[in-house]
Amino acid sequence: MKNLDEDALALVARYFGALSVPMRLKILSQLREGERNVGEITAATGCTQANVSKHLAVLAQNGLVAKTQRGTSAYYRFADESVYRLCELVCDQLDRRFAEEAERHRGFGEAARAAVGRAITG
Repeated sequence: MKNLDEDALALVARYFGALSVPMRLKILSQLREGERNVGEITAATGCTQANVSKHLAVLAQNGLVAKTQRGTSAYYRFADESVYRLCELVCDQLDRRFAEEAERHRGFGEAARAAVGRAITG
């Protein structure tokens, strides 16, 4: 990223911004199962049709989903499968971080119990 100019950095930030809303990730998760129309996505996510449409528009503007029109229904699918790898990388990183934090806290609890025990027995 060190060679990117301001415009390119803004595009990268906008791309990540499209992924920064939990409902959009939920929608992308639904599309991982295959093509869906807005009604199917609405039913699966519990979100309103207007809200799903708004999120799909942002995802489409950033090249994450593609739309196919069939009669009166629009069907959405994943346009960039590499995003799943990106999401898996992020989830793996978070998993490692949480495991490390849990290990540190576990050590803290043991150290605190030992300190309290020493203080009591004096």
